[in-house]
Amino acid sequence: MDNKELEERMQKTINVFKENLSEVRAGRANPAILNKVKIDYYGVPTPISQVAGISVPEARMIVIQPWDASILKEIEKEILKSDIGINPNNDGKVIRLVFPELNEERRKEIVKDIKKMAEEAKVSIRAIRRDGIDECKSMEKESLISEDERRKTEEDIQKLTDKKIAEIDSLLEVKEKEIMSI
Repeated sequence: MDNKELEERMQKTINVFKENLSEVRAGRANPAILNKVKIDYYGVPTPISQVAGISVPEARMIVIQPWDASILKEIEKEILKSDIGINPNNDGKVIRLVFPELNEERRKEIVKDIKKMAEEAKVSIRAIRRDGIDECKSMEKESLISEDERRKTEEDIQKLTDKKIAEIDSLLEVKEKEIMSI
């Protein structure tokens, strides 16, 4: 296993972490929370963004305007079924999602959740590091690489791991500040 492959795997972990962070409801209206909500559109599970215009007219409101008015009820039903925790307001033409102000207790709870997500991402990064180091050791046992090459590769893997974990910490810090300052 080369370091490029390890770096790609670690980057995928970070990308998943970023995506999960973008879906965290932080008091501000963020259309990304609708990414996982799909409606049954002519028998095909379809993301809301492909059947409706999504806009953010105010800091704490998302407006969903379907291009086909007949799917308004379906969109409303799927939003209620999802776990975003917001009741949609349907006026017959558009659906409005109004985000309530976050109180201090809820903010701390959200920060605790994102810290847990960050720790899971770090554990995943460390598991990838372990895979790389294990492969280096087995290559040394099979005399494919020397002890010095193994040590050098392990150092490189550790540097890469430290860099990726620092990236996760940085993303976490930015999101934490965003949540606590709203």
